[in-house]
Amino acid sequence: MPHASADTFLLELFAIFVWAKVFGEVFEQLSLPGVLGEILAGVFLGPHATRLVVPSESVGSLAEIGAIFLLFTVGLETRPMELIRVGRTSLRVAVAGVVAPFVLGFGYLTLRGEPSHESIFVAAAMIATSVGITARVLSDLDALNTRAAKIILGAAVFDDILGMVVLTVVTGVATGGKVHWLHIGVLIAEALSFAFFMIFIGPRIVRGMRPGVERMSTHDAPLILALAICLGLSVAATKIGMAAIIGAFFAGLVFADYAPEWGLAPRAHAINEFLAPFFFFIMGSRLDLAMFSRSVLIDAAVISGLAIISKVVACALPVLNEGPKSALRVGVGMTPRGEVALIVALIGLQMNVISQQAYAVVIIMTAVTTLISPLALRYLFRDEPHDAPPSPVDTEEVQRSSLG
Repeated sequence: MPHASADTFLLELFAIFVWAKVFGEVFEQLSLPGVLGEILAGVFLGPHATRLVVPSESVGSLAEIGAIFLLFTVGLETRPMELIRVGRTSLRVAVAGVVAPFVLGFGYLTLRGEPSHESIFVAAAMIATSVGITARVLSDLDALNTRAAKIILGAAVFDDILGMVVLTVVTGVATGGKVHWLHIGVLIAEALSFAFFMIFIGPRIVRGMRPGVERMSTHDAPLILALAICLGLSVAATKIGMAAIIGAFFAGLVFADYAPEWGLAPRAHAINEFLAPFFFFIMGSRLDLAMFSRSVLIDAAVISGLAIISKVVACALPVLNEGPKSALRVGVGMTPRGEVALIVALIGLQMNVISQQAYAVVIIMTAVTTLISPLALRYLFRDEPHDAPPSPVDTEEVQRSSLG
């Protein structure tokens, strides 16, 4: 589809933004997550249903930027020390959340007699967690400061690294080529080095830049610097095979200790309020209702059930020692598949190793997990107090930060 002209593009922006917010408001009035309404706005008004809004490539690009700023905002509310404290737990959650869905998905499709290359791609699509959905819901619920939220966000980072490795392997297997383990090892090393640098070194670099930034005459200099680094790290993340949103998350992370002092969070939230609805609308608009045949629906129902159960159970088990409620929050928070699963399936379709029916199964599975998770999270976090006071550890960190 060619890029839209200026007036058509503005009309698209107007229609998508208004309808997404209208649907979101309706859901909020019903005590349901607003993000769910924004996604359903895309389903019902998009090109595969009423065709009232057919997003152009330009709007799709804007939606990708919306996802980037959504995770940047989340990163601003996640201090590096908090992520370090849940690092081991998050890694165990991520590994369990990758292995269980892949095994169950591949096993079911193989028993159904589906081709192995198709089964392996659908199974690979089942492992990827979309942190964007969970992050938006947790942000709406003022629950990003809970331990469960920190574990989910940390696990999502590891999940992206593991998902990248699995996709590399299954692509080699599905095409009949050799799996280049040295190449995979390099990818893992690059991704882990990137994460290590951002968590441990990045905040120190910002601390060193602090005096210079505060002397700058440019209006909102800290915000301008943070946005530039957000875009730069998003590009860097894609260069080493990770999702751009992970780079954006780390960009927010390195500024998190200074976000309250520089007033970054309110400004970032304002940008996010405009851009995020485009991301969620586009996600909903990708669901083609014409793909719903009886056989596809049966496979999709089973795959969706396995996708939900495997993530909830597997990701909850490593944190059972923190209580069943916290464990269930983590399991449900890791459930939505979102855009990552769609990308995996699209690669398989473009390589002609999966059928349109299998692609439809992945789309439906993605839609089901994306729609159910916000509802479950809203219920699980219903008793979470808003604007909870900081813990003694957090207070001590702030004091050390201000002294430094």
